[in-house]
Amino acid sequence: MRPDDWYLTEDVDGLLARAGDFLRSRPGPHIMQLTWAERVRTRGADAFALSPLTPEQADCLAARLAALGHSLPSVSADHGSATAFAEAWQRHTGATPKLRDTRLRLYRLDTPTPPEPLPVGRGRVLSEQDLEQVMYWCAEFAKAVGEDVSIDADTRADTRFAEKRYTLWETPDGTPAPIAGLNPMIGGQIQVDIVYTPPGLRGRGYAGAVTAEVSRAALAEGARDVVLFADLSHPTSGCDRIAVE
Repeated sequence: MRPDDWYLTEDVDGLLARAGDFLRSRPGPHIMQLTWAERVRTRGADAFALSPLTPEQADCLAARLAALGHSLPSVSADHGSATAFAEAWQRHTGATPKLRDTRLRLYRLDTPTPPEPLPVGRGRVLSEQDLEQVMYWCAEFAKAVGEDVSIDADTRADTRFAEKRYTLWETPDGTPAPIAGLNPMIGGQIQVDIVYTPPGLRGRGYAGAVTAEVSRAALAEGARDVVLFADLSHPTSGCDRIAVE
C-alpha cells in the first residue's frame, strides 16, 4: 500500500456515500466512525476515529496526513491500531503522542432486565428545566473518566454531552441517583452513553435500573440494537447488572 492510495475528503456526505454501506453493514464495530461522522455533520466536531488498521496501513495513512500538513489533536481506535498509528505519526512528524490506554468493551443489550430486586425509585426523563443538574452530572462523569472538558452553560453546546437525552433515577424522596444518556439513533442502533452514579450511591442497583429504563425507551423508538461501552477497569460498572449479549 502507498500513501497516495488513501482517499481523503472533508465532505462527510461524500465520505458516507463511498464508505457508508460498509460501515453500516457492521454498525457495532463501526459505531465510533458512524457517531463521529454525524457529529462532524451536525456541529463540525474535530475528531478522527480509525477502523482497524495493519501497521502498514497505519504507516501509509500517517505519511499521507503528515505530507499534507494535517494536525491531529486526538485519534480514537482499538489498542493495536492506535499504537501502530501513534508510532507511525511519531516517525513521520517527530511529535510525541500520548496514548490513553482505556480498556473498553462494547456490549449489545439483549432484553433489558433491571436488577432484582429493583431499587426503590423511578426513572424520570430530564428536560430543559433540569439543565443545571445535567451539566453537573456530566461534569462529574467527565472528571471520573479523565476527560479534559469544560461543561457549563457557555461550553456545553460544543461538547458531546449536548446531543444526548438523559434519564435520571430518583429515589422516593427525590434524591437523584444515577443518570443515563442516549445518543441519537445512527445506523439503526442507539448507544447508551453516559451512565454515572454518584460515589455514595453505588452498589445498590441504580445503574442497572436506569440503564434498563433507557434501553427500553431506545427499543420503543425503533432501534434495532442498543449498545453500551463499559470501562473494564472500573469495578463499579453496571453492565453485569443488566442482561447483555
